[in-house]
Amino acid sequence: MSDIKVDQPDIMISVRDVFGIDTDLKVPAFSQRDDHVPEVDTAYQFNPEVTLAILAGFSRDRRVMVQGLHGTGKSTHIEQVAARLNWPCVRINLDGHISRLDLVGKDTIVLKDGKQVTEFQEGIVPWALRRPTALIFDEFDAGRPDVMFVIQRILERDGKFTLLDQNEVIHPHNQFRLFATSNTIGLGNSTGLYHGTQMVNQAQMDRWNIVTTLNYLPTDDEVKIVQARVSSMANDAGTELARSMIAVADMTRNSFAAGDISTLMSPRTVISWAENIEIFRDPGIAFRLSFLNKCDESERPMIAEFFQRCFDQELSESWAHQAAQVMSQD
Repeated sequence: MSDIKVDQPDIMISVRDVFGIDTDLKVPAFSQRDDHVPEVDTAYQFNPEVTLAILAGFSRDRRVMVQGLHGTGKSTHIEQVAARLNWPCVRINLDGHISRLDLVGKDTIVLKDGKQVTEFQEGIVPWALRRPTALIFDEFDAGRPDVMFVIQRILERDGKFTLLDQNEVIHPHNQFRLFATSNTIGLGNSTGLYHGTQMVNQAQMDRWNIVTTLNYLPTDDEVKIVQARVSSMANDAGTELARSMIAVADMTRNSFAAGDISTLMSPRTVISWAENIEIFRDPGIAFRLSFLNKCDESERPMIAEFFQRCFDQELSESWAHQAAQVMSQD
């Protein structure tokens, strides 16, 4: 990875002016953008409570975890805050193949003066610790338990990191920040929705200073996001269509919470549905291809009923359509 060209925040920005939150809080930021700063998404809708929690992480060096259902934009939320602060940011997906060597570093063979020599190559954790970087552990609860203990010490304030292979203790840069996202709260996959997540050691969970929850946005905000992503819906007819789509999504979310269905529509799926409407010019076909075909076959009639209530259109998967077919055969 290339090095970071900035060292210390040199300006203070108004949270009210930049994030639209009614507070007099000012937070430190960089006046210059580095290559590691995420791109600004002007259409992103900030959740005030989660934004303040993330800003506390940046301004007060707090360890912040953002927990919530899939598709709510947890990682993007942190990145978009960093983008507006011009804060360098590195995101790591903690899949099952991430090992201790990936995080800490390993010996590699390199060419020097035409000869092969063994040289220690730092992993992402030591690299980030030495720099003014926001390190995001994405899907924290999916990391292998033995690997996650690598970061146990740096979760503490001013936590030093020991490179045993190098006999070196790394003191974190005073602008190093640590964040994480997770679908669960460290108690494992209780609903069956997040296969592959692990139970997180509670001593490690206890080290996170702030745990905030990001769930689905109010309808008006979700409509704005859909219209920002799909420009053809940025009109009165598109607003009504988006509201009907989000009404279907809300029904799936409520039914999932009640235990009636095993799949729900995330904002990401709603955006995919809107994009597919542009392609197929039919909300029903786009709905089937975007979401319905992902659902359990036994649950499709109920979900098709949700679509019928909001769009007054029968899908072939609905109970009414199936009953009509049976009657016509009789």
